[in-house]
Amino acid sequence: MRKPIIAGNWKMNNDVNETEALMNTLLPLVADAKAEVVFCPTYLGLQKAVEMAKNSNVGIGAQNMHFEKSGAFTGEISGEMLVAVGVTYVIIGHSERRQLFNETDEAVNKKAIKALSLGLIPIVCCGETLEERESGQAEAKVVRQMELGLKNIDDITKVVVAYEPIWAIGTGKTASKEEADEACGWVRATIAKLYGEDAAQKVRIQYGGSVNPGNVKELMAMKNIDGALVGGAAIKASFAEIVKF
Repeated sequence: MRKPIIAGNWKMNNDVNETEALMNTLLPLVADAKAEVVFCPTYLGLQKAVEMAKNSNVGIGAQNMHFEKSGAFTGEISGEMLVAVGVTYVIIGHSERRQLFNETDEAVNKKAIKALSLGLIPIVCCGETLEERESGQAEAKVVRQMELGLKNIDDITKVVVAYEPIWAIGTGKTASKEEADEACGWVRATIAKLYGEDAAQKVRIQYGGSVNPGNVKELMAMKNIDGALVGGAAIKASFAEIVKF
């Protein structure tokens, strides 16, 4: 049985003081959650979040990392730096990173491999644009991202995958539960092709894209959906309602 995992991607929101305030609000509200709970604040909020989450049921994740240990990579953060402050998860290949910062499937793969080597749990993202879905290219896009992004992984069962249709991120639009489950099925089938059916059945696959307290229960009831990667709704007290679906 795959344990559900609900992660909140705070994106570029909340300074350190605001992070502390939100942590104070959310920690008691999610304390009795049966799902695995992850908060992903900005880099500047990570250390404060780790300190506050100590002895709680909440894990802390970063929103990105570089695949090199150190070097002339201005503005980047290494996985080693994340581990040093106590981070345990890292989002890799979010569509905003791919679209706005030209992140490639090859870079996603390098980051995933590096994260695993450091003991971090990578949340590897995939998803198609509205144009790709409407032209019948959604499955091909997701399969390609998974084939390239998840190759040469030593233990695929330690990876979490987040399927996020780009057209549903921050738009208020949500894939139907059937569409979301079908796409998560494409992910699972691709992992089975790469690593075998047994391994694929152990990988947790999240859905992301305008998840909210009103739709999370029906999404989580689907066969291939094991959790949610939540954006805008993750920085509100109502995130606790999503966690307790």
